[in-house]
Amino acid sequence: MTLLVTWSDTGDQAPTVITTDDGEIRRRLDEVGIDLDRWDGVAVAADASSDDILDAYRSRIDELVEARSFKVVDLAQIRPNGDPDWPEIASGARAKFLEEHTHAEDEVRFFVRGSGVFYLHIGHQVHAVRCEAGDLLSVPAFTTHWFDMGTTPDFAAIRFFENEDGWVGRFTGDPIAARFADHDTLATWG
Repeated sequence: MTLLVTWSDTGDQAPTVITTDDGEIRRRLDEVGIDLDRWDGVAVAADASSDDILDAYRSRIDELVEARSFKVVDLAQIRPNGDPDWPEIASGARAKFLEEHTHAEDEVRFFVRGSGVFYLHIGHQVHAVRCEAGDLLSVPAFTTHWFDMGTTPDFAAIRFFENEDGWVGRFTGDPIAARFADHDTLATWG
């Protein structure tokens, strides 16, 4: 279930919004220039390859690529794999995105499975959007944000890029992310 939590950007107050109501989430995000859409799920095997997942969503991907002129589409997929080094692998993958940053292009993600939280720092507020399977989130270029996949990441998300270089973040150096509830905490909220 998609969740929206909004706080003052000081992080020292209780949230002003906590909701799982789809209509309210869309309305509130629309007010700050963030698009959230839903795609119907497509059945894919739990062990499906990246190519199999992309092929399963091919018609929707092609529609979005045509409408938005994306140059690169790929799949970010991470899940526990029994590797004894898994905790270090997961921690390293997570750490890269936990720092506030921006991009020179829109960040567009479709969640195939699992969940991840986008924290959007807009004005004097932080909006945490927990995206789950079926959610398509579009964060406009130059929006300050960070992403948390949790301490035991297990998700797959289709990524759309305007730039052929793929993911390029410009980090702000602000330690703001440490002041807010993380992915694992938000998983217990809604």
